[in-house]
Amino acid sequence: MRGHRTGEFSMYKRMSSRDFTVAADVEDNSVVSQSIPGQEITNPSWRLSFPHVLAATISAFLFGYHLGVVNEPLESISLDLGFNGNTLAEGLVVSTCLGGALIGSLFSGWIADGIGRRRAFQLCALPMIVGASISATTKTLAGMLLGRLLVGTGMGLGPPVASLYVTEVSPSFVRGTYGSFIQIATCLGLMAALFIGIPVREIAGWWRICFWISTVPAGILALSMMFCAESPHWLYKQGRTAEAEAEFERLLGGAHVKFAMQELSKLDRGDDSDVVHFSELLYGRCFRVVFIGSTLFALQQLSGINAIFYFSSTVFKNAGVPSDLANVFVGIANLSGSVIAMVLMDKMGRKVLLLWSFSGMAVSMGLQVVVASSNMLGSGTLYLSVGGMLMFVFTFAIGAGPVPGLLLPEIFPSRIRAKAMAVCMSVHWVINFFVGLLFLRLLEQLGPRLLYTIFGTFCLMAVVFVKRNVMETKGKSLQEIEIALLPPE
Repeated sequence: MRGHRTGEFSMYKRMSSRDFTVAADVEDNSVVSQSIPGQEITNPSWRLSFPHVLAATISAFLFGYHLGVVNEPLESISLDLGFNGNTLAEGLVVSTCLGGALIGSLFSGWIADGIGRRRAFQLCALPMIVGASISATTKTLAGMLLGRLLVGTGMGLGPPVASLYVTEVSPSFVRGTYGSFIQIATCLGLMAALFIGIPVREIAGWWRICFWISTVPAGILALSMMFCAESPHWLYKQGRTAEAEAEFERLLGGAHVKFAMQELSKLDRGDDSDVVHFSELLYGRCFRVVFIGSTLFALQQLSGINAIFYFSSTVFKNAGVPSDLANVFVGIANLSGSVIAMVLMDKMGRKVLLLWSFSGMAVSMGLQVVVASSNMLGSGTLYLSVGGMLMFVFTFAIGAGPVPGLLLPEIFPSRIRAKAMAVCMSVHWVINFFVGLLFLRLLEQLGPRLLYTIFGTFCLMAVVFVKRNVMETKGKSLQEIEIALLPPE
């Protein structure tokens, strides 16, 4: 459903402006001219779809916030709830939400296809509100874990639905830019959690306020979705043509509705079954695109990005930099890279950013290996290590962070898009969990030099994989992408 609509959207917008077309698109533009004689086609205003995209990214903000909300307050939480010094319990408080996120992501595709994108966002907000409220009021470790588990289900559901929604409602000429908003919102959520957690050591019980605060954006998300457009692609697939036209008018403007609906009707061949079986994602024609998507997310996590986040505070401390200042530096590097990605996504393209990003991450890991191998001691070596880590975070945010979440909804055929995203996000969460679980043990057993070498190797493998398997989707309609990756049988 989404693919059809997005494809139409993208093709329509791409063809509409000669400024945004490439030589390969000339033939498509001529087709458009023939289909609507004498009508000049221009890009729709980005301002129409912008508020809807902005509302959707609140889910990404919440995702980032809940990832970071227990970082600063964890010691206070453990003291108040009586598990101080129990490292297993502390680890569970941090990671239980990852288990919930796996559950949420597994069902995200079926939920988004079953009840629509807007209601999926509202359903995502509900466990976040309930879970955060339980965490804020609990007096036991069990209550905290239950709250974190519920919050995690919302965290797992939100990001894939946000990627789908943004892809489906965005004009193709700004689809990459809008897709980058998700990463930026995640960064802002992480930074907000760290900032709000600062008073936790001075004010007793402040950690409860940190959880209560998260219910505000969750409530705004649920409320704002009542006023946002539903995906016209999903509506059209449900047979609700009049509603799809109305939503196209809200997102594109009245002058573009007729053309968008014409494209939808062309793409709807009527030969696709509405039921997508799990086996279809693992075998046959769809296996290749699901494999590409799953591998991209796997390599993203195996690059060591979350492990670097976990270990960065120790490196900064060794360099004499306070942990709160270290968090600020990492946050600035992450946000700066994300903003640059937003600017370049629709100019340089997805594939180029991925190649640059993974290459830069490999170089950064190389710096860490050099530092770990050096017999020299002193501030120069330590600051080189700090610089390498900031470079790693920065280059990750330029491509490896934001691109997979945008690229995958583009390369998946419309019929399987939601379910395929669910499978790929599940791979992401499983590997994320094990990297976080095993990192400290591996660091202890293997040492930093070998461990960073392994991370750097995965970054180089990602460069080779992207070069050989990922197609550029910048400016292309979803229909063109689908035909290129899945030629008709």
